[in-house]
Amino acid sequence: QVQLVESGGGLVQIGGSLRLSCAASGITFSSYTMGWFRQAPGKERESVARINWSGSSTFYADSVKGRFTISRDNAKNTVYLQMNSLKPEDTAVYYCASVRGTTTIPGASDYWGQGTQVTVSS
Repeated sequence: QVQLVESGGGLVQIGGSLRLSCAASGITFSSYTMGWFRQAPGKERESVARINWSGSSTFYADSVKGRFTISRDNAKNTVYLQMNSLKPEDTAVYYCASVRGTTTIPGASDYWGQGTQVTVSS
């Protein structure tokens, strides 16, 4: 069965860093664009970053450009989100998901992880 499992969330101080991991199983991982999404309290879910099958193409939301880096290791069926210079507004539940299409023309997400909480203190 398809399973995406996020890990690495936690409580950090403003300006700190975290690295989230998403381990995938049950899908042809290397054939998918993968994405990170987040949902903050009282806000809509938003796309944070995407990465294509080879890692050669990425997308970042304006709010995280220059601070977050998405990467993947197809041999380990894992996608990462390195988060630096964290701000209180980064506080959210972060989700890993498969993405149809490409980084520039994404489609629907078929598979989602359970989410991991990131809390940035102020």
